[in-house]
Amino acid sequence: MPATLEVVCTDDGCELDMFELHYTYDMPDDVGVGDFSCPYCGGVDCLEAVEL
Repeated sequence: MPATLEVVCTDDGCELDMFELHYTYDMPDDVGVGDFSCPYCGGVDCLEAVEL
């Protein structure tokens, strides 16, 4: 099963709570939170992976 990554935006001005990234099998193994931006506010340094 491809990886699923839960992400939270920590920007105080952003209204987005949490979102999930669902990868395909073609996604490189070294892809992480730092490769994405917040889909709501566009921030790149404010995303953190949710550790379950």
